[in-house]
Amino acid sequence: MDAIRIGIAGLGTVGCGVLNLFARNGALLRERCGRSLTVTGVCARDRAKDRGVSLSSYEWFDDPVELARSETIDIFVELIGGDEGPAREAVEAALSSGKHVVTANKALLAKHGVSLARLAEDHNVALNFEAAVAGAIPIVKTMRESVAGNRVSRIYGILNGTCNYILTHMKNDDQPFDAVLSDAQRAGYAEEDPTFDVDGHDTAHKLAILASLAFGVEVSFENVYLEGIRTISQDDIEAADELGYKIKLLGVASKTETGIEQRVHPAMVPSESAIAQIEGVLNCVAVQCDFAGD
Repeated sequence: MDAIRIGIAGLGTVGCGVLNLFARNGALLRERCGRSLTVTGVCARDRAKDRGVSLSSYEWFDDPVELARSETIDIFVELIGGDEGPAREAVEAALSSGKHVVTANKALLAKHGVSLARLAEDHNVALNFEAAVAGAIPIVKTMRESVAGNRVSRIYGILNGTCNYILTHMKNDDQPFDAVLSDAQRAGYAEEDPTFDVDGHDTAHKLAILASLAFGVEVSFENVYLEGIRTISQDDIEAADELGYKIKLLGVASKTETGIEQRVHPAMVPSESAIAQIEGVLNCVAVQCDFAGD
């Protein structure tokens, strides 16, 4: 069978990581998928930038929309980021051109996921986004397939590695927020501008996606209650510890009698609980169902 041809827009850490994965595990993917997968085209803002990976074997596109519509690809991978602009335009162009789309863009999906899903259905193509929520945890597939026969009452978890890293080291190293944030930035776990992470926006985007999957509704991102971790102090960490708790930034979506409740905020969780054991940059997700349980 012919190889599946892939175009990748966005060559940051994730995009280059995907190229390295294909280079290292291409044979393994072919064995498991039954067909070869090959990257044929790439797109990014700066062609001359040294990314530590060779791009000589790929066709270069300056415009992601042009790549999305290209007849040289079968699947368009969007790793640009942002809920508007080139990311949205390119994904819509790919779907409208009959191309399957894979995206890690939680902001785009939280705001436009329903309309993009309808566009994919209209053109009989797939819109896949496992990497948009909780990294390598296959929670999207779980919600779509494994618990499809269950009624979900609540879904919650640690959905941002940067915040979990900061809270973990504030407790374990007895360091204040600003000091740990600086360490996280030096280690590459936090952006130079950490607002998106530490103020809870990243968690809220992921939560909105999970809530739409869990409850089968169109979720309003603007109605997610949002509180980040900037105000968490060492006094808070120590007080929680004395009471037998740890502080975690949680995203929680629950089905109530009046509708779907969505909230992102720091929470005290029992120190012996499973979720309290998740430390560093790791994520975790818990689902409460009627038949599968917790």
